[in-house]
Amino acid sequence: MAGEDTTTRRAAITAAVNAIKGAGSKNDLIEAIDKAIGVTAPLGNPAVIEAAAQACAKAAEHCRHEVEEPVERAAKKSLPQAWEGMASVTAQDVVLTAARTAEQLSEALVGGQKALVRLADGLRVAQETDRRGREALHRARSMLGGEDGFFDDMVEKDAEEAEKERAREIATDGGEARKTAAQEADDAARATARDLNKLAAEARSGKLTGNGLSPVDKMMLADTAMVDEVDKNNKETAEREYNEILSANDLERSSTRLNGMNAADRAEFQRMLDGADKPEQRAYLMKALAAGHDMDELRKFDRRIDGKSEAWLARHLTPVVTEVDASGKPIHGTMPNNFKGDQGWTQGGDGKEASCVAASTVNARAMVDPVYALGLTGGPNGQEDSEAAFRDRLVDEQHRVHDEGDGERGGFFGNGPPTGMGDEGWSEVADNELNSPTGADYERQDLSSADDRRGVLPEIEQSVAEGKPVPIKTVGEGGHALVIVGHEGGKLQVHNPWGETTWVSENDFVNGNMHKASDSRFPDATGVHLPK
Repeated sequence: MAGEDTTTRRAAITAAVNAIKGAGSKNDLIEAIDKAIGVTAPLGNPAVIEAAAQACAKAAEHCRHEVEEPVERAAKKSLPQAWEGMASVTAQDVVLTAARTAEQLSEALVGGQKALVRLADGLRVAQETDRRGREALHRARSMLGGEDGFFDDMVEKDAEEAEKERAREIATDGGEARKTAAQEADDAARATARDLNKLAAEARSGKLTGNGLSPVDKMMLADTAMVDEVDKNNKETAEREYNEILSANDLERSSTRLNGMNAADRAEFQRMLDGADKPEQRAYLMKALAAGHDMDELRKFDRRIDGKSEAWLARHLTPVVTEVDASGKPIHGTMPNNFKGDQGWTQGGDGKEASCVAASTVNARAMVDPVYALGLTGGPNGQEDSEAAFRDRLVDEQHRVHDEGDGERGGFFGNGPPTGMGDEGWSEVADNELNSPTGADYERQDLSSADDRRGVLPEIEQSVAEGKPVPIKTVGEGGHALVIVGHEGGKLQVHNPWGETTWVSENDFVNGNMHKASDSRFPDATGVHLPK
């Protein structure tokens, strides 16, 4: 049977339909129809999927009435200021976070229910469309009878030719119906995988399993954002949902490292957490731990960020912040990624050097490693706040990465500005720079068609949902390197090393419209580095 997954099935039936249309002889047409019939039908039981959706709905209702509403009522009461746990965490903080966590759980269950309902509906429609297509193909096959022998094929009567063409027409309609069904099933499966993977990654506090952390500690750390969490009226801001400091990958890796520490290091790190005067400082310490830094580096980092404001921490440690509109949804226009003033996280400092591979890789690493980011923004002592000094350090680091990837340079002696880097160098620097802070081996995958790009989308979206940036290559009039850093509602958040971030649709990525993330010179995504 042809096709074991939705994407393979989609490609197989498309090839079979093309063969039906192009078949010359009766025997060729029979062979093409048989191949179209042999492609597996969309698999799955809509009723079973709907039952799972109903279970999610019941769980959401239970969570809302038995957990969310009681905690929200408690949050409105006057609570004591003291709380046993990390310093500076009040009972009010904890209960508000618990209420938010319960609300997020309810929303996740509702989101899962909606995703499963959409899958069941899409699969049911696809299976019915596929059934009609198979019936037409079988009818066309019956019209043709047995295969022609050698001499039969040499002479074909007008009536036989007319019957063959009628069979071709019916088979084409049937094949197109099966093709539509395969596309519907593929789209439904990918959308469900995308949504469920994102919901799983957002089930955050359960991923923090470090020994010695109390349930309150885990919940507070997982919930801390890099932006203002309440507005002037003490209401939660929408930005926090899209700007948590610790990704799912950070939570898992920091837990693993905590559990692997000896007793002395574990006690010292706990003292760092307890001594931090802000939730953001604690979260960035955990992120630094997740990025693989040793105790000496963690001590220095702790001293350098101690006492800093939330705004200072966000600006020095986070290259990309997701901004939202009045409705609380991400702004899908192009937004600058500036460190200070007009100085952005930009290739060559001003966008003029051809160092996009190195620059995008440096920026991607800074997004997942706050110690590395602070080295660029704050200098050797971590305290600097100069646009010019940041630019100099950023360009120097881009040049280091460019040279380590054997990138080309201009000038008579090859010592001028960067002029580009080949695919092998791109692969080397992507893995070298991103492996340590993410714990993943990055592997290049070439994308030569829309089907290739469509097929890789679930892996891209799962990776960025977990907090692992995904470098991509776009081409047209030359080449340009970008980094996918997030996804939401069928759109990909793409960082451009020209110092900006924008959103493009999944369809734009698949169908050669990636120029929307840069400019008209670079429409086609032809390569991606996936964390494995």
